[in-house]
Amino acid sequence: MAGIGIPKYADDLLRFERQELPDSKPNPHKKYDFIIVGGGSAGAALANRLSEDPNAEVLLLEAGGNENLVMDLPLLVNALQALKTINWDYETEPSDHYCLAMKDHKCKWPRGKVMGGSSVLNYMIATRGDPRDYDNWAKMGCDGWSYEELLPYFKKLESNVVPEFENDTKLHGHDGPLTISYPPFRTPLVDAFVKGGQAMGYKKIDYNGGEDTMGFNYVQATLREGERCSTNRAFLHPLKKNRPNLYVSKNSLVSKVIFSGKKAIGVQYEKRGKIRSVYAKNEVILSAGSIGSAQILMLSGIGHKKHLEDIGIEVLMDLPVGDNLMDHIGYGGLMFMVNESVAITLYDMIDPSYPYMKDFFNHKTGPLTIPGGIEGLGFIDADNLDNTGKDGYPNVELMFIGGAPGTNAGIRTLFGITEATWEKYYEKIVGKYAWTAFPLLLRPKSRGWIRLRDKDINTKPKIVANYMNHTEDVKVLIKGIRATIKLARTKPMRKFESKLLKPNFPHCNKFKYDSDDYWECAVRTMTFNIYHYTGTCKMGAKDDPTSVVDPELKVLGVEGLRVVDGSVMPQIVSAHTNVPIVMIAEKAADLIKKEWRYK
Repeated sequence: MAGIGIPKYADDLLRFERQELPDSKPNPHKKYDFIIVGGGSAGAALANRLSEDPNAEVLLLEAGGNENLVMDLPLLVNALQALKTINWDYETEPSDHYCLAMKDHKCKWPRGKVMGGSSVLNYMIATRGDPRDYDNWAKMGCDGWSYEELLPYFKKLESNVVPEFENDTKLHGHDGPLTISYPPFRTPLVDAFVKGGQAMGYKKIDYNGGEDTMGFNYVQATLREGERCSTNRAFLHPLKKNRPNLYVSKNSLVSKVIFSGKKAIGVQYEKRGKIRSVYAKNEVILSAGSIGSAQILMLSGIGHKKHLEDIGIEVLMDLPVGDNLMDHIGYGGLMFMVNESVAITLYDMIDPSYPYMKDFFNHKTGPLTIPGGIEGLGFIDADNLDNTGKDGYPNVELMFIGGAPGTNAGIRTLFGITEATWEKYYEKIVGKYAWTAFPLLLRPKSRGWIRLRDKDINTKPKIVANYMNHTEDVKVLIKGIRATIKLARTKPMRKFESKLLKPNFPHCNKFKYDSDDYWECAVRTMTFNIYHYTGTCKMGAKDDPTSVVDPELKVLGVEGLRVVDGSVMPQIVSAHTNVPIVMIAEKAADLIKKEWRYK
């Protein structure tokens, strides 16, 4: 790396891990008060909060290892996802209805296998969603989960240093563990994007302010002084020297929950090639994510009765584990070429004649501080573009990137795009300047599911996403595409002569260009999932047959077992899910402390 103009010490980023909480060997002969499975977005926050009381002994089990310093570079998200040591590297089952441009029609589903979990691989976008999302949870039987009741937890988790909100203590927190800020660098294109939204009639808003949720602004991100702020860095790093009652066991893959009757008393896990057991006095808490938590529950005998019997697993509780799978998707084929070198390209970033690498390593500035290239967000009601006011309920997010995935040849492998599709559509623009905006479906009506293949924790489960299974999802996405094209025609975007690169998907060319049929074909071809897998351990009222956990996140029908992660969402929120998942952990910590009388 030093050979391309980076300071010599930057080579260390590829080799040295952070100084983190030490890896401990769990004691099989003692009982920990709480065992947390998964050190990701929820698990890291939960471990911090539950161990605040020195009388509570907390064991955190994480399947991955330490973060590496190279993971701090915000722009390098896609490169991180290529590191199989920190990525579970899931894929969906083949489909004839989505991800048609991907090999075998499978969508890539990256998930973090590292301290900090997917907060180490994500695009760092910090959004809460619309207050009505959470009010709807409460209406569905999730008592205590309305927006008004959750706002204190959103404030508690964050240290918001966005200049416009530094004096806002009503809606924002300023001394929490997770830093939320603007990236210190912007391209001129994102200024045009925000002004373009205003030209369409939208306000420049604080989309995390709880009132106006329709509008445009620069991206708020989990960044600390230009570097990624993962939940590991936010919640666990500060505890290295002053939290002796928190034990962390890394590279520890939990395979099932151990029960005595219907009470959870511990977990079985694999570490260094050996199967081990460890026990809990009070509770076992699954924070392994919508895939991992569902898989562990099913392997422990909690799930659909017939499915478990078919696999050969003794049934403990017949619950709809793995159902209600949700995700946000967008169309990844809208690329607009520009007439100036104002966009981000990977080739400029690593060119030794440019100062970008030096800017980052010496000053934490420059384009490398942009989270995955994402610079701005717009929230619109695609069904009614004339409604630009605060009473609107956005159903599409326009996620603006001051570059385009197709200009980076490495994207083909990371997203699994077929060689034929790449050659016909993307290859001609590699290294050129462009921007893109993903029209992102915020409130999908389609639902997928997850099931086991066998009884082995090392076997990846079967994932059926069912994207666009509901026709309304397709209609909203097409309207989102048209809204993006309209944005590109605004005066601020015309300054750069933004020209749409016409998609070239041969099987779509049988439809009239720009017709609804054409765009539906395009969306089903270049389907970009946004990695917001949620809902597989649905929270709801105890008498709701679709529920897996109750409003206190306790697994129904058993004792001593909770789920605390994005899998409990009854409906996906109109947001990138990382911050809402941390919020869930913050609230869960208070629920647990109250029950067990910890401070």
